Amino acid sequence: MSGRQRLRAAGVGGLCTALLLVACGGGGGNGAADSGSTTTSKAAQLGHQLFDDTALSASGQQSCSTCHVQSRAFAADDGLPVPLGGPNMDEPGLRNAPSLMYASYTPAFHVETDGTPVGGFFRDGRAATLADQAQAPFLTSFEMANSSAADVVAKLKTRPYVDEFIALYGQAALDDPDTAMQRIGAAIAAYETEDKKFHPFSSKYDAWVAGSVQLSQQELDGLRLFNDPSKGNCAACHPTTPASPTVPALFTDFTYDNLGVPRNASIAANDNGTPLGYVPVNSSDGVHDYYDLGLCGPLRTAIAGRNDLCGAFKVPTLRDIALTAPYFHNGEFATLQQALSFYVTRDTNPEDWYPAGADGTVTKFDDMPSQYGGQFSVVPGVAGSDTPYYGNVNTGEVPYDRHIGGSAALTPDEITEVAAFLCTLTDGFDASNPSAYALPAQCPQSGGS
Repeated sequence: MSGRQRLRAAGVGGLCTALLLVACGGGGGNGAADSGSTTTSKAAQLGHQLFDDTALSASGQQSCSTCHVQSRAFAADDGLPVPLGGPNMDEPGLRNAPSLMYASYTPAFHVETDGTPVGGFFRDGRAATLADQAQAPFLTSFEMANSSAADVVAKLKTRPYVDEFIALYGQAALDDPDTAMQRIGAAIAAYETEDKKFHPFSSKYDAWVAGSVQLSQQELDGLRLFNDPSKGNCAACHPTTPASPTVPALFTDFTYDNLGVPRNASIAANDNGTPLGYVPVNSSDGVHDYYDLGLCGPLRTAIAGRNDLCGAFKVPTLRDIALTAPYFHNGEFATLQQALSFYVTRDTNPEDWYPAGADGTVTKFDDMPSQYGGQFSVVPGVAGSDTPYYGNVNTGEVPYDRHIGGSAALTPDEITEVAAFLCTLTDGFDASNPSAYALPAQCPQSGGS
């Protein structure tokens, strides 16, 4: 039984070729509200100010919009695999900052009756709601780095919009710091939910679905490959069907998958013996001190009895994906071409992605510990809990069902076609002025519309 099939048998449903990214959740910058904000509720307008306010951080330099920049589809624009934060803005995070586009459509984290984990916020689902997610970075030591809720409230009391906060939530709104934090989270969540710039559904793909534009032949070929279960098989986890009668396709099913993404040596937490006090030693495999195991931690508490979930991260939306590089939870790949090439050649040509020893032996899935250890111990009495973590990696589904030296599911030209289709998911297309559609530089130039 393959790794992904084993996960499904244990309850992780869905077929995935996901581009996994992971949450930063806390960032800075002081962007001005756009015209759409005036049509939102007072809570959302307050949330916009909170989202942009760097003064609410210990450094005075970081707000939500530092790691979630509008021009980059509310992902980071610093090109780093993980963001910097902390009291002096010099502490590297643990995961790549994701896009917040369409985040408000994410269901609360839950485990379905068949055992499948679904939804939740951050890429390990540890926050049940968008409001919960919005609060966490304020108190994370390597992000906004406030020492307590009271510390955040003390800063809020000095801000020019504090009267708006009190008017909305009452004269005693700041008396209890924990309640005030919940209201901060609720206001930011209202902003991300109500303001249309977080979910405009204005891509070329949306215009094509509406019948107001034609996709190029290259883009149509990419869509066909994206949907084909024997080729890209992308739609298995990134459905192209509408999410509901009133919500267009979200290009995610909100499940989780383990893709065996290569270890990113440029992340400080991955440096053995790192002096960063907030990075746990969670492995005893003799290879690395620390591994990021997604659903199993270290940022969330391990799910009891489900070691089969270790290394799995939530499937993100692919909307605006061309704007949100670098890719995956650890920012390992800089371009769509690289990410797609990894999907289809991970198993046919592992030497292209993983380290090799002096004898030429390639160590696949090098960011998964070879044995259980540390805080992620074997669960007594749980069948299969002594299986190495690398057995959790999806190896049984297209495009991963390949062997060394075999044929990849997509050719280089087909990879380019899929990338061209993914670029049509970039918002900002105007059918009345298609020449103004500015795609990211990495997008293939398909020619014609």
